[in-house]
Amino acid sequence: MKQTKVCIVGAGPAGATAALQLAQLGIECIVVDKAIFPRDKVCGDGLSGKVITVLNRIDAAMAGRLRARQDKLNSWGVLFVSPGRHALQVGYRPDFDSTNSQHKEAPIGYVCKRMDFDNFLVDEMKARPEIQLHEGVTIDKYELQPDGYLISGSNGFQVKAALLIVANGAHASFTKEVANITMEPKHYSAGVRAYYENVTGNNADNFIELHFLKELLPGYFWIFPLPNGQANVGVAVLSDDVRKKKMNLKRSLQEIIESDPILKDRFKDAKRISPVEGYGLPLGTKRRVISGERYMLVGDAAYLIDPFTGEGIGNGMYAGRMAALQAAEAIKANNFSATQLAAYDSEVYRVLGAELKLSKRLLQMVRFPWLVNKVFGICSRNKQLQELVSSMFFEVDIRKKLAQPSFYVKLLLNRPS
Repeated sequence: MKQTKVCIVGAGPAGATAALQLAQLGIECIVVDKAIFPRDKVCGDGLSGKVITVLNRIDAAMAGRLRARQDKLNSWGVLFVSPGRHALQVGYRPDFDSTNSQHKEAPIGYVCKRMDFDNFLVDEMKARPEIQLHEGVTIDKYELQPDGYLISGSNGFQVKAALLIVANGAHASFTKEVANITMEPKHYSAGVRAYYENVTGNNADNFIELHFLKELLPGYFWIFPLPNGQANVGVAVLSDDVRKKKMNLKRSLQEIIESDPILKDRFKDAKRISPVEGYGLPLGTKRRVISGERYMLVGDAAYLIDPFTGEGIGNGMYAGRMAALQAAEAIKANNFSATQLAAYDSEVYRVLGAELKLSKRLLQMVRFPWLVNKVFGICSRNKQLQELVSSMFFEVDIRKKLAQPSFYVKLLLNRPS
């Protein structure tokens, strides 16, 4: 039986980030994952500026290695399209100008297949002597003992850890049975995804695209450009709506590609190069208790996906780093109680809470096509407003302003302030 101060269950972006931050602090840990890498993960593949921010805070050299990779595409922002086809381009920088070459030297966002990005993080873990990575091991038993968790898995695997960082998803037994967090259709989204090649009409600066089509509201259709002329294409809709409307998302995706009056021309010569696969998105639409006696939840296990844009990787990595920092404090204090670890919850929601609250309100807003059309139409004609919305990506105070209903009342009266 192995012994460790920290065991991380799950080697996806959130778990890997926690391990890499611990290693940077000189703290040894054991990481275990049921998969053998490289492995695919159904996802939108978007990497926001949070990804580079987190990697920089851990180790600038690691961020530099990601920037140097050729299996990703530089992306400069998001293109939002309303049901009435008003297009709103929002650069990841409020001063983004596609004619300014200096922006193209330091992109904030990327699009990278999860097969490649997750394997990059795994390679980074394997390069650190502080990290023991065990692949191909399924954990099936968690036993809380007075001095730590004893976890057991396939092939006779056992480890005793003073602290667990749980990063193996929303449907894992620990999340449901120990943390008591279960899937609620009103706080969960269903999605399908496929890879295509030869999709035309992509934004010149590789903006990711979110199309809020009327038949999908409050969900959306997406196109994320990838290297080598490929694209990640999919649909996401709240699970509650999928159930009530008896939607078949795979059929919806195909119908949009074949019949939508605007999008069908962009797919005229496109070829699907992967199966259409489904997955779930545990949304951060309400605050949850994400720590307890000797454990913290990160990534999808903590339900932190942005309900409006679907971003989960950046939020998961933020949480992973915060969990590692809190683990270091707990080790220093030799205190792994629920009270000690509750500081992790506070920090996660301090950093991400305003953004998640805004996104929830935006998701509620898009249930009303007339309102979305009006707001997008005004913003698309007003550069100052575009810069304000762009600032949302990194300014907490701006997010708070955009979360106020009064902002939209003023906007509809053409008097934003």
